[in-house]
Amino acid sequence: MKATVFLGGGRITGALLAGLRLARYSGPLVVYDRHPEKLRLLKKRYGVSVERELQRAVSQARLLIIAVRPGSVIGLLHEIGAVNRQIIAVSLTAGIPLALLRRWLRSPVRWARAMPSPVCRSGRGLTALTFARDFPAAAKREVRNLFARVGPVLEIPERKFDAFTVTYSCSHGYHALSTLAASAEKAGLDRNTALIAGAHALADGITAWGEGNVSLEALLHEAATPGGIAATVMEAMNRAGYKRVVQRGLTAGLARARRNAEPM
Repeated sequence: MKATVFLGGGRITGALLAGLRLARYSGPLVVYDRHPEKLRLLKKRYGVSVERELQRAVSQARLLIIAVRPGSVIGLLHEIGAVNRQIIAVSLTAGIPLALLRRWLRSPVRWARAMPSPVCRSGRGLTALTFARDFPAAAKREVRNLFARVGPVLEIPERKFDAFTVTYSCSHGYHALSTLAASAEKAGLDRNTALIAGAHALADGITAWGEGNVSLEALLHEAATPGGIAATVMEAMNRAGYKRVVQRGLTAGLARARRNAEPM
């Protein structure tokens, strides 16, 4: 039985392995990395097979997950060289388009891209998927089913992938919580109470929206009575440039994603 093989033993590989083990995924899993300490830790934590020889790792793959930094992708794929059997390859690397991936590692490799959240370690990580036009239907189901084990899956066109990447990151939530809690401390709360209050504001508010019974506009209207404290807070934040700052952040992230492919 061919395995799901991860090329790269970094953070997102660890998060996916944690989520797959939580979901009691029983298929064979193999991780390739040049760093023996990474492989030792992954093997110990998740019971996966490990491999330090790239060609031996690829030879075991039915599904090949490319999980390395953008600057390392072209060298890794060139090192793999020609592939003489059909393999499904899924790149987790931000900003590298399918056209380049297909140029660097050609048919019979079938290419897809995935953008899984590190939250997948808990089984709740959203993953975006996009597929090459010639991607077989059965292989598409196989990829979707793998990522569906660690959270919801959203298939989107590749032209929207970078915008999704800069928007979906759980870093937005962590950053917002950190900023809100720090401001609450300055307002007089202790650290623990500030974090609890901030986490409620963010997580429980979003959960209420996610239930789908009430529109976001209606929820905002309900939570922020005109002339009240919540409305005053939001108005002050908007005047200070809150919306403009968020847009600038996303724009910078888009530029960074697009630069990932430029030297290639």
